[in-house]
Amino acid sequence: MAIAGWVAGLVVCIVVVASMPLAGAGWWVLLVLGLAGAGTCLYKIQAAHMDRFVITNMRVFRVTGIFSQHLATMPIQRILDIAVHKPLVGRLLGYGHFVFESAAQDQGLRDVRWVGRPDERDLTIQRVIQRSGVRRSMAVSHPVPHGGRTRSSPGSPDPERGADGT
Repeated sequence: MAIAGWVAGLVVCIVVVASMPLAGAGWWVLLVLGLAGAGTCLYKIQAAHMDRFVITNMRVFRVTGIFSQHLATMPIQRILDIAVHKPLVGRLLGYGHFVFESAAQDQGLRDVRWVGRPDERDLTIQRVIQRSGVRRSMAVSHPVPHGGRTRSSPGSPDPERGADGT
């Protein structure tokens, strides 16, 4: 994932600091560059480690941040569609990006980037939605354009007729 690049940068910074004795009088430049680069890499590694994507039976939310945290959340009932984008590098390294479509105009959780194992997470979200009964409860009755009556779901008896349909 994204952490691998920052770990490689950290190794480069350590090599730069280790090569200080070879620099002669300009050793302090290498020290400052190495420490600044190492600090940046450690911050990015910690930021990636503190990024959490959580799926519960009621909500999907993401918590990010080191010093100040940001929480974006969406109720499971509002998720209408999930698009999963896996770039070539993401397929090789096992990450992808989610785009949640919902009925809300402005939402705090639309684009979720850098999600590890996106196929497993997508299946988990679909299972939670199905088990919560959100989609099932929406398909109970269907309006009929004539007569003002509604017809029941297929397989359920008509309330105005007997159990055998007559």
